[in-house]
Amino acid sequence: MDTKSEFLGGLHFISLPDIFQILGGNRATGILQLTTQYAPAQGRIYFVEGDPVNASMGPLHGKDAIYALFGWSEGEFEFHEGNVQVGRVIKNSRMQITLDALRMLDDGMIEKVGPPDSHAPNVILCGLEHDKGRRLSVNKGPLIDYTYVLAEEYFSDGEIIVKEGSHGNWIWVILEGMVNITRETSNGPVPVARLGQGCFIGTLVSLLHGDNTRTATVTAMGEVQLGLLDAQRLSGEYASLSLDFRNLLFSLAGRLGKITDSTVNLFQKSYNTDGLTKGKQVIVEKGSSKEEIFTIIEGETYVIGETPKGDLPLFALQKKDVFGNVPFIDFGHEPRNAVVLASKDLKVDKLDPEKLRQEFSQLSGTFKNLIFDLGTCVSVTTRLACHL
Repeated sequence: MDTKSEFLGGLHFISLPDIFQILGGNRATGILQLTTQYAPAQGRIYFVEGDPVNASMGPLHGKDAIYALFGWSEGEFEFHEGNVQVGRVIKNSRMQITLDALRMLDDGMIEKVGPPDSHAPNVILCGLEHDKGRRLSVNKGPLIDYTYVLAEEYFSDGEIIVKEGSHGNWIWVILEGMVNITRETSNGPVPVARLGQGCFIGTLVSLLHGDNTRTATVTAMGEVQLGLLDAQRLSGEYASLSLDFRNLLFSLAGRLGKITDSTVNLFQKSYNTDGLTKGKQVIVEKGSSKEEIFTIIEGETYVIGETPKGDLPLFALQKKDVFGNVPFIDFGHEPRNAVVLASKDLKVDKLDPEKLRQEFSQLSGTFKNLIFDLGTCVSVTTRLACHL
């Protein structure tokens, strides 16, 4: 492989999920090499455009090798950027792999490799704290671009940062600490996510409406430092996008609201999908490699996820919504992790994935991070719904 640049450090300082986030946020292609004095074999993870596609560690290969490497709490890593000459054997996204690995660590299915004191029962593993009881993990975002931060604000433990039903179109990035995201129900608040450093409070929808209604309550967990983003600058960037790209972003933001609603209903055991998929035909197959993306002109589509107990209809998409293989973001749905069913009256317009990819590549790092964070929140909330 022709090496172009390097990114290196110690696993005690930057954990493997943090490395995944950095490489994913930068859509990096290359080889991540890991070594530790506590294991005889070197680990290698191959990335293509930010996603792991193959791995090896001693006799282990593919996902088995990656899961084993998540058990390393001590060692050194080095990333070499360049073309990767291996076949793709891993279909899961980096976020799915991270969440699965943390669950397996909790369940004792992955051997912990490192000094004995790193195995304390309350340790925060790999930068993501897994809560067995609620199946919530602390999601961390990409590297922060401080040039977009206008001011810093501080909140104390338990202080409400945003109240569900309130109004506001500002967006924060979490500089330090973590927050709890809850939705109000007749049975009290329901936790739907935990966000850490690099994640955003407020979505791209905040850029679209002058009087945006907040859909969840955000509460500080410990001391929290937030950076207020330059919304005017981001709005200008959004306005420069093509109509197709703006519709795509609006549709993705809508998915987060839809999957959050489904998750809350599952918490309350009030989720009824009887007859929802009857008479519908598959229009996007799970695992499809076709780079096809569509806008709905008429009719509906239905995103169907998988759970250990069978298929789970997640939500419906209507007119102006977008579905298919978005070329620059994995949101935990089709085509890798869900199928899409269509109503008989479905009519669509086909979008140009290469044009969308080119537009994405020209965005600022902060705007890309907003899109990445949106996809990650959709993916994590979907995983929670499927666990329920």
